Amino acid sequence: MPTSAMTITQKTDFKASNEKVSAQKFIELDGIPWGMAWLPNGDMLITMRGGKLRMVKQGTLIKETISGLPKIEVANQGGLLDIAVHPNYEKNGWIYFSYSRADGSGNKSTAIMRAKLKGMTLIEQEDIYIAQAYGSKSSHFGSRITFDRSGYLYFSVGDRGQRDKNPQDLTRDAGKVYRLHDDGKIPADNPFVRNELAKPAIFSYGHRNPQGMALHPKTGAIWTHEHGPRGGDEINIINKGKNYGWPVISYGVNYSGSKFTELTEKQGMEQPLWYWDPSIAPSGMSFITGNKYPSWQGNLVVGSLKFGYVLMLTLRDEQVIKQEIIKDELTRVRNVQQGPDGYLYVAVDGQGIYKLVPQK
Repeated sequence: MPTSAMTITQKTDFKASNEKVSAQKFIELDGIPWGMAWLPNGDMLITMRGGKLRMVKQGTLIKETISGLPKIEVANQGGLLDIAVHPNYEKNGWIYFSYSRADGSGNKSTAIMRAKLKGMTLIEQEDIYIAQAYGSKSSHFGSRITFDRSGYLYFSVGDRGQRDKNPQDLTRDAGKVYRLHDDGKIPADNPFVRNELAKPAIFSYGHRNPQGMALHPKTGAIWTHEHGPRGGDEINIINKGKNYGWPVISYGVNYSGSKFTELTEKQGMEQPLWYWDPSIAPSGMSFITGNKYPSWQGNLVVGSLKFGYVLMLTLRDEQVIKQEIIKDELTRVRNVQQGPDGYLYVAVDGQGIYKLVPQK
């Protein structure tokens, strides 16, 4: 077992934080708020998995929904997923979305679209990546989006429920993390561009269903977390061309309890920085860099769908040295992001968005 990983055998192994925060309702929303992003003027954009895009102005939810979204295949885990604002938004106005899309045969995949916002309408829409669709299942779409310091766009696509076909096969989409230029072009130094059979947008592979992605504030590395099966949820630092092992190696088992692999490590496959067993069903993640929580700066926060809490991992370089619950009793936490004001915002299924405020 890697020295940076630790097996958690009971929920009670998570200790509550000594520093208290209260969860104050920020915006009430029905449905599932999946992604959160902020425009430079402070407006907040929220993607609803059911296929709507909402806007919050000066703390007030606008009743009108934003129009101009593509045709979205809403079913089970599919729908309108993540959202990211271009780092140079003030100059170019681009906003990026991930969503589930169906082809003419009813097969579904993850797509990345960019568009500009004019009033309450999206304009200049264009799909910059459409993953190949292999089946009609409505699970494991991924999909988080982030930019790195060089302006490259990264996004994740889950294995689409085809565990033994997609993640280890570079000729197929799904089970991958991708890197593109902001206009959808393939970077010339992507790791598999010289492999004529490989999907050239692939940056790393061997992933199950990554639903957390964040840029490390000091190193500039892309960090992700992904759902394991029963056990084996992982945090990974994404490195160019690396194989993260799914499903050849795993710290999890089938939902039935049976094993699908005897291996937890193998030469040529990356070990997770951290993993959870049993699963917490992680969704959403963010590094704390603001001044609202001085003693937490540099730490990583992760939402838990399964247990309904926000978990904080204290980091020392690239090692997790402690984990603690900073807020619980939130039912299904879908996302957690630090806003431009430095506060943590938590998206909760069927409830809306909470702001975590330190208690004096």
